[in-house]
Amino acid sequence: MDIRKLFKVMVEKEASDMFLSVGSTAKARINGIVQEIDSVVISELDMVNITNFLLGTDDQRVRFKTNKDVDFIHDDPEVGRFRVNVFSQRGTPALVARHVHTSVKKFDELHLPTELLTKLCAEATGLVLLCGPAGSGKSTTIASMIDLINAGQPRHIVTIEDPIEFLFDNKKSIVNQRELGPDVPSYPAALKHVTQQSPDIIYIGNIRDVETMRAAITATELGTFVVSTFHTINAVQTIVRIVNFFPPYLHDEVRLQLSTILKAVVSLRLLPLKDGSGRVPAYETMVVTPTISRLIREGKVNELQSFIDEGELYGMQSFKKSLVKLVQEGLVDEAEARRVADSKDEFNLELKGVKRYLE
Repeated sequence: MDIRKLFKVMVEKEASDMFLSVGSTAKARINGIVQEIDSVVISELDMVNITNFLLGTDDQRVRFKTNKDVDFIHDDPEVGRFRVNVFSQRGTPALVARHVHTSVKKFDELHLPTELLTKLCAEATGLVLLCGPAGSGKSTTIASMIDLINAGQPRHIVTIEDPIEFLFDNKKSIVNQRELGPDVPSYPAALKHVTQQSPDIIYIGNIRDVETMRAAITATELGTFVVSTFHTINAVQTIVRIVNFFPPYLHDEVRLQLSTILKAVVSLRLLPLKDGSGRVPAYETMVVTPTISRLIREGKVNELQSFIDEGELYGMQSFKKSLVKLVQEGLVDEAEARRVADSKDEFNLELKGVKRYLE
């Protein structure tokens, strides 16, 4: 089985992810739907040969043998750049490959909130979090932010990634990209001395544990602008998750820190376009205004959503309003929008309100 051929098919069909495992045919996620891209059933020998080819360094082979799971970038100049995760299932190797586009798109091309994200890129200090499930466009959005800053501002940008996805050439900024494994052992290790590298902006690929969260907060408090991703579904859950990283006796202190350093939480979900031509993001944006800051500080997280719903003047938008806009503009099917809504009842009410307004 020719993995390069499968990568080529993946690129030609504009698939976001490809899935290979023993006993199955090759499948890919195209416009959000998993589809077969090759009819040959993959044997164990096929998977061993594919993974031996892709695991190109001794370090990658050792990590897979030790952890039964390894994440890395495979770069084929003639085909494309792919983020690959090789893992073990039922005692045999399997993999998921994600196509990483080499060209960085602008906010409006990605249907993102251009005005808000442009404003956030001009911040000198603070913490901005991009949230959502895997494959929701978090890394792509941050790449667009870094590209905008790189093109227009004389800053030092340090990225800490696992692995490095988008590659940046120095423009007005200097961009130093560090990868877990080859360049640094862990996020906390990278952040321990990052302030001595005189960064203006730090991009942390993902915050998964209390040590990384604590280091990110410290770096922000020392006067840098920190951007990171978080695997949460909305702004309210993000605040709750961050606070719960820490033991209860530190919760008040963490809320105080967040109320001071947090600038915004942008949550993303990708939905298939109605015409089947691709996907479009629905997004929730929470901008930390004085009121939002006070609610975080006082632990009144359950009140945040109502201010997000009504905070359009400050650049805020709830998921339900974003979903309704996508339906109203004819971009997304109503049933699909309702399926991914946090509350189907609230979505229905919002949709009826928009329809009455239009009439």
